[in-house]
Amino acid sequence: MRRLRNRLAGALLSVLALSLTATGCGGSSEAAPGGGDSTSSPAGASVADRVEPLARRPEPRLPVTVPSADGERVTVRAAERIVPLSGSLSEIVFTLGLGDRVVARDVTATFEQAAKLPVVTRGHDVSAESVLSLKPDLVLAETTSGPEEAVDQIRAAGVPVLFVEAAGGLDDVGPRIGAVADALGVPAAGKELTRRSEQRIEAVRGDVPHGEEPRVAFLYLRGSASVYLIGGKDSGAGSLIEAAGAVDAGAASGLDKDFTAITSEALVKAAPDAILVMSKGLESVGGIDGLVKIPGVAQTPAGMDRRIVSVEDGVLLNYGPRTDQVLKSVVAQLYGEDGAK
Repeated sequence: MRRLRNRLAGALLSVLALSLTATGCGGSSEAAPGGGDSTSSPAGASVADRVEPLARRPEPRLPVTVPSADGERVTVRAAERIVPLSGSLSEIVFTLGLGDRVVARDVTATFEQAAKLPVVTRGHDVSAESVLSLKPDLVLAETTSGPEEAVDQIRAAGVPVLFVEAAGGLDDVGPRIGAVADALGVPAAGKELTRRSEQRIEAVRGDVPHGEEPRVAFLYLRGSASVYLIGGKDSGAGSLIEAAGAVDAGAASGLDKDFTAITSEALVKAAPDAILVMSKGLESVGGIDGLVKIPGVAQTPAGMDRRIVSVEDGVLLNYGPRTDQVLKSVVAQLYGEDGAK
């Protein structure tokens, strides 16, 4: 979600320039009045609301000095009070078995083990004062975390801040886990979790039906803010769609921008057989019934067949330890539980 919000920034400026009545983006998950009920939601495998820690809890060996994705080298002397500034990074720490050391969370860290932690950041709205009030000895950030002034304030207070490259696809699962594990002084656990995660992803890929290769369009929706975007090249969803045995319809139709405002012409050209959305985005437009009312959607094969794939916002593009579950959910909804849609 962090990298998605960063990509969306430029696209949203274009949307606003087109006089859409947007009042916000990633922060709004409010359903539109008259939103769809359960009969409007697609069936399919869901992603577990809990993370699965490694069987053996590792013991950090510190201090360590590691490279940060912002070009700095960071020395970590203690990791007793960790503040991850994204849900994805929280998920990695908890899955490594060190969740009891996490003292705060981003609003996107919605899995059960983190749900009761205080929220100190909302994507790009990091509160330096809230973070520092918890006396952290390590802050983990995405390269898209911000504002920059808040991160600088945390560093100026003497707290080590490690930046991790934001996720963009399946190839980032291992490197992100490794970066966090190395900073926490548990490199062996990082290798073990990377191995487990990649093996589980490959197992799901092995069960993908062959032959159909449906065209799938990734739509980013926030009905309460009149934000309707279609993902193109580098939207972040491409590798997930391809791993599910499908074609990224937006990229294949020539959309070079990460995100483009939805138009009937763009949808007709993309001609998706299925549409991938975040669950709160789908709720915000009134479920599937509301989605097909967006201009152009009903004229696509996906709209005619009401073939919609919906995955929880907090995990869809995390590319972390639960990505195998995300992929399994996409495959199940795309092809049907029995492998045939």
